[in-house]
Amino acid sequence: MSTVHDNVVNGFGGSPSRLDGRPVGRPADQDPLDRGRYPLDPWRLVETEFRTDDLGRVESLFSVGNGYLGLRGNLEEGRDAFAHGTFVNGFHETWSIRHAEEAYGFARVGQTLVNAPDAKLIKLYVDDEPLLLTNADLPEYERVLDFRTGILERCLIWRTPSGKRVRVRSTRQVSPADRHLAMITLEVTVLDADAPLVISSQVLNRQDGEDEYHIPSEAMGDDPRKAARFEERVLQPDVVHGDDGRLMLGYRCTNSQMTLGVGAYHEIATACSYTAETHAEDDVAQTVFQVEATAGEPILVTKFVSYHTSRSVPAAELVDRCRRTLDRAQRRGRAAVEAEQREWLESFWERSDVQVRGQPAIQQALRWNLFHLAQAGARVDGSGIPAKGVTGSGYSGHYFWDTEIFVAPFWTYTTPSIARNLARFRYSMLGAARARAAELNHPGALYPWRTINGQEASAYYAAGTAQYHINADVVYAVNQYVRATGDIEFLDREGIDLIVETARMWTDLGFWRENGDDTFHVHGVTGPDEYTTVVNDNLFTNLMARFNLRRAASYVRDLAERCPAAYGRMAVRLGLDPSELDEWERAAEAMVIPFDEHLGIHPQDAHFLEREVWDLPNTPAERRPLLLYYHPLVIYRFQVLKQADVVLALFLHSDEFTLEQKRADFDYYDPITTGDSTLSAPVQAVVAAEVGYADTALDYYYRALFVDLADLHGNTSDGVHVASNGGTWYATVFGFGGVRDCNGELSLDPRLPRTWDGLTFRLTWHGSRLRVDLTPGALVLDVEDGSSVSLTVRGRPVEVAAGQPVRMAMDTHGRDQSGAPESPALSGERREDGTVMTATVPTP
Repeated sequence: MSTVHDNVVNGFGGSPSRLDGRPVGRPADQDPLDRGRYPLDPWRLVETEFRTDDLGRVESLFSVGNGYLGLRGNLEEGRDAFAHGTFVNGFHETWSIRHAEEAYGFARVGQTLVNAPDAKLIKLYVDDEPLLLTNADLPEYERVLDFRTGILERCLIWRTPSGKRVRVRSTRQVSPADRHLAMITLEVTVLDADAPLVISSQVLNRQDGEDEYHIPSEAMGDDPRKAARFEERVLQPDVVHGDDGRLMLGYRCTNSQMTLGVGAYHEIATACSYTAETHAEDDVAQTVFQVEATAGEPILVTKFVSYHTSRSVPAAELVDRCRRTLDRAQRRGRAAVEAEQREWLESFWERSDVQVRGQPAIQQALRWNLFHLAQAGARVDGSGIPAKGVTGSGYSGHYFWDTEIFVAPFWTYTTPSIARNLARFRYSMLGAARARAAELNHPGALYPWRTINGQEASAYYAAGTAQYHINADVVYAVNQYVRATGDIEFLDREGIDLIVETARMWTDLGFWRENGDDTFHVHGVTGPDEYTTVVNDNLFTNLMARFNLRRAASYVRDLAERCPAAYGRMAVRLGLDPSELDEWERAAEAMVIPFDEHLGIHPQDAHFLEREVWDLPNTPAERRPLLLYYHPLVIYRFQVLKQADVVLALFLHSDEFTLEQKRADFDYYDPITTGDSTLSAPVQAVVAAEVGYADTALDYYYRALFVDLADLHGNTSDGVHVASNGGTWYATVFGFGGVRDCNGELSLDPRLPRTWDGLTFRLTWHGSRLRVDLTPGALVLDVEDGSSVSLTVRGRPVEVAAGQPVRMAMDTHGRDQSGAPESPALSGERREDGTVMTATVPTP
């Protein structure tokens, strides 16, 4: 049996050149996009050529949404689509999971995001000839997604079969200011001749068989990342109105009984003569404009659209809500709706923008990722963030740990109010988590691995329910939010319940082993690496469990001292015995954290090193990802990782490992990590940067940055990878910015890539917004909003007051592979008059 250590040296487990700066994949200075088709632009994604060979990818890339409502980047004409998609976060159908062999505690109720009625459709006919982009003569074509306005715009010139030239301009947006509102426009101008013209605007409920994306279910094939499929009609019509100039439809899901209302209202502006007709049936409602178009005279149609959903409210009431939303939009008008959206995004970018100077391709890609984070989280309000946001039905619209570990940090440090919403969403599911824990014979609470309604929806327990770390992941995000904001009110009123109930589960799941020294073990669990399942003492799980237990004991003791009345209410509410705190602390201190003295590394689990190493270099590229080509039992027998596991622990619990341990663990696990999960590359980038592997960090950064834009995993057509969007932010800020928040203390240890001219980002910390500006020779800290921020920079305390920027001369490139960072040459000390010293002084 060979070891990974031997195989790394021999090149069997993966070339060590990955740690010598040679790229593991695409070279870090190579732009993966076709710049003839997608020109560089710092604030827009521009497409200059229409093609049909990658419709699914571009439909996802050009999606617009606000976290509640999402419209895929389908063509306005409604044809030529890979997958039509209109999604409302949390609007789902349920179905019975049928296991080939039943067992107690298996997930019973599947949940799948429903493809809602499609209001994007606006069909155009000139001389009774339809505009169909697949065969249209298009002398000019451009589609633009603008990150500053949030508007998707398409402009083209269409030469009709009869030779007439028609300019067609359309826009589409989903309002972050008004959660239930979308707006679509179509402007048509016949340039060189008069012509009869028809504009047919529709709301269409596609039925089973009409669209593969509409039928999300058990027949998902061999790819678990895709949505499930229903075999029967999902949406039952309840309300149909179309006789007052508005299109209004209401539906009820067959099994979940969730309800939906959708409405549309149209305005037309033109000097041409026209007629308008409205008609509605169960599954289609349309307004048809017949126009006698004159040459050079524009016809502008504005379509206001509203969606409302509920778990209990009748569809008729939701339709009334749609009417009221449309009334408000009609009163405000198109210009006001656009202005409100621009204002929201302007505020978003003030808090969240990241500037990478000297790297235009990175800048564009990074802003695209940040923009999709905004679209995934802006108005989630009482919901979670699905793995694909509202851009596709991949992963059936489920919420995973992705939110807490990869997405919530972005919101915590830029827009804490949204992070609070996400924490409260998990709190709202506490009842269902308690029920799931009881079903698995545990006290306390156990959060589902994947869910929409709070029930466990993972039919494969080995890579689903066994990932108990979800409990601690939720607590980690709550703790991060509370530490970064000081929101004690949320902690005392709701967060404490969540933290206590998850801690109770851990002391029951684990057990004591007495062998001279009492040790606490957690067996039969799965860590983040889904290629190694149902193991004993998974390092990541044990570290997270220990964190959960320590935070529970600490917060409860603090509450008892700080606010005895609140503590008393909590103790009664949860039936808390003070002796439980001692039990949590004792278990945490005795928690087993695997370490192999011979190799000097942390094994992923108690028996991980006993397995044979997978021969990744000789695994054909066409047989990747492994989960689609090898039976799980084959994969489970080997040392091979789907994604970072121990390496993720090195990042999340950075203060619990020495730099030498981090480098040794990274060296061991990097060659056997496939990166088959899009969650892996951002983590590997962060830790590679920290341990001094600058080129390797950049390579992994590129993998994360372009995973959807370049479709590196071949499944962007199912929707945008929102966790990877978040991963690009924290790979930038935590990786190259060197930001850490350990025990509520903010610190910086920059590692600016040598090919970058500079990096600027913002952090919101206890209500103040700190601007961090890195250049090759200096770090400048400035409080843009709020009072002051205290932090450490490479171990030196720094206080930054509003209006008094601090400049620190240093080598911001950070560590080389020797691991020695250069100390800051200036600590930003103040003169007696309060100004900040900016003169460079020798390095101490």
